Amino acid sequence: MPLPRRFYARPARAVARDLLGCVLVAHRGPTVTAGRIVETEAYLGPEDRASHAAFRPGSRDLFYGEGGIAYVYLNYGMHCCLNAIAGRRGRPGCVLIRALEPVLGLRAMARRRGVAPGSPRLASGPGNLTRALGITRRDNRADLTGDRLTIEPPDAPRDFRIAAGPRIGITRSTALRLRFWIAGNPHVSR
Repeated sequence: MPLPRRFYARPARAVARDLLGCVLVAHRGPTVTAGRIVETEAYLGPEDRASHAAFRPGSRDLFYGEGGIAYVYLNYGMHCCLNAIAGRRGRPGCVLIRALEPVLGLRAMARRRGVAPGSPRLASGPGNLTRALGITRRDNRADLTGDRLTIEPPDAPRDFRIAAGPRIGITRSTALRLRFWIAGNPHVSR
């Protein structure tokens, strides 16, 4: 069962921390791939100068909408990035899913990525993650509480330490410690 919409109807910082350990599942025809979320980044509203709500006018309607919707955009013209919209209608925020620990469909993921199924880099980094799961711009606005692309509650007890630090690859609002990851997990991006 996917996480309920009320899970996402909270500030992005809280959602980003609580997504750690949850399982992202992508249904692509008969192929199902999934991974445990091990790294996230929170993006706030327009006050967060690194957030698309601050500088991408086309994304604003999505950011100010209902939580639990996928926001997939193309980064550097070649890498899709998956975000979960967080917050309540009118209060923008989103969470970038940065890395997964693969748990289902490893061969399909490896084929899509061109790496070994056991590689810790299989779904590490936002572009690698979407490529491994077959997530594209067609998934933009997918309902994460639906059935095509979902995030499910943790499949194991949350017995880990959460680390926090600055977000990666941004040039604005760099001092904010809005990147969260499972400390010591080998699948966290470098």
